[in-house]
Amino acid sequence: MKPFAALLRKDNQPVRYLVVDDSVFARKNLIKMIEQFGGEVAGEAGDGLTAIAEFNRVKPDIVLMDITMPQMEGIEAVERIVRQHADARIVMVSSVGYQENILAALQKGAKHFVQKPVKPEVLYEILRYVLSDDPNATGAPVALAGEHRS
Repeated sequence: MKPFAALLRKDNQPVRYLVVDDSVFARKNLIKMIEQFGGEVAGEAGDGLTAIAEFNRVKPDIVLMDITMPQMEGIEAVERIVRQHADARIVMVSSVGYQENILAALQKGAKHFVQKPVKPEVLYEILRYVLSDDPNATGAPVALAGEHRS
């Protein structure tokens, strides 16, 4: 597998991630990819409630959030995080790729969506896109994984 160029913040520091999934295996898999991309794991959570607390504690640059979890679903957690932090960058990661779930997550403030099983090259491109958007811009167009924007 070809190495990935490090994804860095505008201040050239590693991108800090919060990884939220009720599956420890899925979290470890995402963490391995994040490290391949030169990122740093700021925190982990296994449910939406913990995700909100961790977001407030670690202030990550990007959240990778599962949709289906105990305690609180990812879509509700996104809504609550974005309500408090309008500039939060959240990418939904789920095997439940129903159109209505994706749309609901995007309407609640998620920036993008990636389907499980996650392919490193797909996640890398989505993270590049999400990091490149201007947090002050509104209504930035969103392309679903696999679509190419020109």
